[in-house]
Amino acid sequence: METLIPTINRLQEVFLTVGAEIIQLPQIVVVGSQSSGKSSVLESLVGRDFLPRGSGIVTRRPLVLQLVNVAPLQERLKIENGNGVKQNVQNSYPGVKAEEWGTFLHCKNQGISPEPIYLKIFSPKVLNLTLVDLPGITKVPVGDQPEDIEAQVQEMILSFISNPNSLILAVSPANSDLATSDALKLAREVDPDGRRTLLVVSKLDLMDAGTDALEVLLGRVIPVRLGIIGVVNRSQHDINTQKSLEDSMKDEQAFLQRHYPSLASRAGSRYLAKTLSRLLMHHIRDCLPDLKTRVTVLSAQYQARLNSYGQPVEDHSATLLQIVTKFASDYCNTIEGTARHIQTSELCGGARICYIFHETFGRTLQSIDPLGGLTELDILTAIRNATGPRPALFVPEVSFELLVKRQIKRLEEPSLRCVELVHEELQRIIQHCSSFSTQELLRFPKLHDSIVEVVTGLLRKRLPITNDMVHNLVAIELAYINTKHPDFTDAAQVSASVNSQQAEALDGGKRWKNEKVAEEKAPPAGFGSPSKGQAINLLDTAVPVSRKLSAREQRDCEVIQRLIKCYFLIVRKSIQDSVPKTVMHFLVNFVKEHLQSELVGQLYKQPLLQELLIESQDTAQQRTEVAQMLEALKKANNIISEIRETHLW
Repeated sequence: METLIPTINRLQEVFLTVGAEIIQLPQIVVVGSQSSGKSSVLESLVGRDFLPRGSGIVTRRPLVLQLVNVAPLQERLKIENGNGVKQNVQNSYPGVKAEEWGTFLHCKNQGISPEPIYLKIFSPKVLNLTLVDLPGITKVPVGDQPEDIEAQVQEMILSFISNPNSLILAVSPANSDLATSDALKLAREVDPDGRRTLLVVSKLDLMDAGTDALEVLLGRVIPVRLGIIGVVNRSQHDINTQKSLEDSMKDEQAFLQRHYPSLASRAGSRYLAKTLSRLLMHHIRDCLPDLKTRVTVLSAQYQARLNSYGQPVEDHSATLLQIVTKFASDYCNTIEGTARHIQTSELCGGARICYIFHETFGRTLQSIDPLGGLTELDILTAIRNATGPRPALFVPEVSFELLVKRQIKRLEEPSLRCVELVHEELQRIIQHCSSFSTQELLRFPKLHDSIVEVVTGLLRKRLPITNDMVHNLVAIELAYINTKHPDFTDAAQVSASVNSQQAEALDGGKRWKNEKVAEEKAPPAGFGSPSKGQAINLLDTAVPVSRKLSAREQRDCEVIQRLIKCYFLIVRKSIQDSVPKTVMHFLVNFVKEHLQSELVGQLYKQPLLQELLIESQDTAQQRTEVAQMLEALKKANNIISEIRETHLW
């Protein structure tokens, strides 16, 4: 049991530079208001005047006070010379020629700070004990103290006593109302049942005449599970006259015998020291199993974090090739759909490209009306323009080619838009791979940016080439209208079909004669003008802009419409099939095949290696901090493992 407190002291020293709050070590936290007698209580435990005194807040930082019992100097010298019995190696401290001494391990600091001061006192007169002294609770700022001094101090105190492994030593003067004790109030916030709280009633000798603290010390006023101990502090006169602590303790014991004879054996500074040492040892014993488990779990977590940061770069060439190869592989796998990190919220990579080809692009082409934007007047105007000054006996082929090319041209815009959408998706894959790729890439921001720049440049170079090829696909269709295409309906068959349908609708030859008479009486409007839809008025009289089409005109329009629709569907089917193939060949597959070689060619250059593989400051700092914490956890695990199993029960 005696080794438990020194074990916690060693653990505190291990976590000194990395932060002990992560492990929540068992400790005793001393809480009290200003001038409550905290300093005198601590000095009586140590047996030395060592704390600063003055008005206002003197303690500005937490003080972790480690008391270590050592053998007297003469005994240690005998052991060092080989003449004494070496009973406890840890208490011998060879080379130290002092009866009592102390060591500090902290940095200078001004103002209120939560960073603790570590003071380790070695003496044969003290019991093994560890205490945390906090700044006194204050209400009103004094001098250069900040306006929120009360909030700062309370926040600091709560951060320490909120630790479930902390015992709370609340110091309250006997000459004040304990019901309004600030120390007890804060203790109750985190320990409402008082299971972790020990109350020290100080300044018993300063109570008003005719009053005493017997009811309080017996626990009948303030119930506290760990007990209530009364002490008598040194007065300011004792301090000014440099009265020794040993004499003060004798006077304290005499006072207790006179005024509290029934409690004299359970009060006073010596009894307080023994009680604190005993409580802390038992508390450490109870906390050790959970402490060992927490150290083990944290060690595994920090080892995993350290692995994620990777090792410092030694071989720059190998590291660069490894990262570039991994990125290129992840990029290609995302397109192929074989990446390890598959998104479930939206389509990505190759799946998105497939959607663009068959859903976005395919449906857009299907929605294009073969005859969209063409009116019957446009068709008849084209027929008239194709015949010149001679009346046409048959539908001229030139008018069909002119009109069908106009419709085929409409397929170019959605085809180029398809290329643009695929290009945008290939850009998005870069960010996707950067987010889910190896942590090695995230360690090197310059390399990451360079890879993004190289891939973006490669895509930028391929985009105009792919656009030109898609433009050429449409231009090829416009270059030659293949009326002998196997799927194209023969014009004669279309004309015959239209004539047959019209013949069934006509009422004998009478209707044909009426049509001829009508044609002779009134020239058709809309065809005498070089400009569409307007006629030249030679007689300076009103001429109708439009009229009902004759049967022959209807026949000619329907023939052209059927031919345009038939041929447009053939070309649309071809474009819908060839554009995705072109995009895959000239853009997607080209990038997949040349990505790694492009990255290596652009980045694998000796002058660039050192610059590209400079780690971000955050990564380097985090790796160092995690490595230090892991090393501290390993040391802590070894220290805890040294404790014999019998100490745990």
